[in-house]
Amino acid sequence: MKIVLFANTDWYLYNFRLAHAQALRQRGDEVVLVSPEGPYGPQMQALGFRWLPFPLARRSLNPLTELRAVVRLLGLYKREKPDLVHHFTVKCVLYGSLACRLLGIRSVVNSVTGLGYVFLGNGGTRKWLRDPIILSYRMLLKPTWVIFLNPDDKAVFLESHLVDPGRTTLIRGDGVDLRRFSPRPEPAGVPLAVLPARMLWDKGVGEFVAAARILRSKGSSARFALVGDSDNDNPASVDASQLQEWEKEAVIEWWGWKENMVDVYAQAAVVCLPSYREGMPKTLIEAAACGRPIVTSDVPGCREVVQHGVNGLLVPARDPQALAEALNDLLRNPNKRSQMGLQGRAIAEKEFSTESVISQTFALYQTCSNAQY
Repeated sequence: MKIVLFANTDWYLYNFRLAHAQALRQRGDEVVLVSPEGPYGPQMQALGFRWLPFPLARRSLNPLTELRAVVRLLGLYKREKPDLVHHFTVKCVLYGSLACRLLGIRSVVNSVTGLGYVFLGNGGTRKWLRDPIILSYRMLLKPTWVIFLNPDDKAVFLESHLVDPGRTTLIRGDGVDLRRFSPRPEPAGVPLAVLPARMLWDKGVGEFVAAARILRSKGSSARFALVGDSDNDNPASVDASQLQEWEKEAVIEWWGWKENMVDVYAQAAVVCLPSYREGMPKTLIEAAACGRPIVTSDVPGCREVVQHGVNGLLVPARDPQALAEALNDLLRNPNKRSQMGLQGRAIAEKEFSTESVISQTFALYQTCSNAQY
């Protein structure tokens, strides 16, 4: 089969779907990777993949700009004539599904990788964008096959009648390479808590900084690091100047983007993600695979990875005090960290291996291709 994988960044395809593409190629499929231009496109080409740069303004709300994107996508799909397409993230799901419907491409798989920016609050552009996006989902998703990463997101779409219940499935995450992400001994010295994510307010960056400030005021010697870049294409981005200001105050360390996350987890005593909602956070799955205890929010997505008191601690979202208490509990108890890390590794091995996720995805592809229309 000729299969197109379309995402809104080349970073996503490289970091989240490369093993998927490699497995497709290994079984004899022709794989076409499509995303906006970026540094990872050439890296995918160097690995022998056909990658097509596709202009897509993630933050644009200009109707003419978005219409041009749909027209370009129609041209691309018409030229490529794929047997199956798989879309990731909101714009790719909506524009790709529309293009496929207009061209009569019936084998369409859409991954709902999270509810996204417009569903995580009511301020700014979120409120007036929500209804059009819901309407678009309702019109475009029902003839397609839809993958959800957690049961909460699936329930939202089913209750709102946005999808055909018979064409939905739950595949929990993108998988983790258990050979690469493996436990290392925790380093000696002052314990370090890291928040690895895009620097977005919705990821709980502000709450993490507030919790660090609380613990420092109580005399904690622990270190706190934010690991990731600002995302200027996301309206919830934390400005780089704010991150630099926090670092100048010595509240936190800001490490910026790190290519080798295995080394980041190896340096950490605790991995923290106080997000407001997730699809399925790969950073937490990687942290579990690396044998690190986790502190995260008791919200959809995050609670799929962490069992409270087993491989980490769950706290209420948007609650810096509760977050500080949970972080302090683990930062002061190395034996507890060690036990939770062992449990996290066991959970990752049982539930989140790359091989398991790829197998489930390929089974859906087969179902989609064999469906009677």
